[in-house]
Amino acid sequence: MHLLGLVMFLAAATETATLPSVGTTETAGISNGVTFEVTVQGPAGEETPLQIACLFEYLEGDIYTSPPALSKELNGMVHVDEALSGLITDIRKSKKFEGKALETLLIVPPANTLKAQKLLLIGLGDRTTFQPETMRLVGLVGMREALRLGVDSYAHASDLKDAGYSSPTADVAGYVVQGALEAYQTQSYLLSKNASDPLTVKKVTLLAGPAYLSDSVEGAKKIIEGETK
Repeated sequence: MHLLGLVMFLAAATETATLPSVGTTETAGISNGVTFEVTVQGPAGEETPLQIACLFEYLEGDIYTSPPALSKELNGMVHVDEALSGLITDIRKSKKFEGKALETLLIVPPANTLKAQKLLLIGLGDRTTFQPETMRLVGLVGMREALRLGVDSYAHASDLKDAGYSSPTADVAGYVVQGALEAYQTQSYLLSKNASDPLTVKKVTLLAGPAYLSDSVEGAKKIIEGETK
């Protein structure tokens, strides 16, 4: 191996060795009494009252096609589908869940499948016209549904890279947090007018792959710090 090749190999090996392990969690901040954190975990393995996962409109084998989708070992949506014995592919392929923008579907996972008590799917629409800014509305819908369900915490997996969409990680995390905070603030306003049930959510966990932890924290923190100034 020539010198340049050796240097590149050692750099790649060092980067891989220093990636955070599964379960690593960093707090991005607290706003409106809600703690936002980022955890290295897939949606199939996160213990939470409510797991949010996002899906584009269905294309044959889309989450299983690598590339552009993430490889199987890194693809959280593949793990969810396999844990549920192909249910995600089934409902998408049969158009029971079309993945239209902001379409939702609540699933109660059978025992011993997912670690989440409930799974909320949110549609992202057509991947060819998708814009990252849509994640603000996805974050808004996710928080509203979590408050409606009365959970004290929930986890959010954007799943864009799982589906082969090259997304700006920090921006996406920021949009999700921005939308969640807007939804929470609106509901808080309604509560002040005696037009809402008590607000239950105290923690939101954004899920990220090992290589995207720091970018996700950075994006979420930027929004939270802007809210608290």
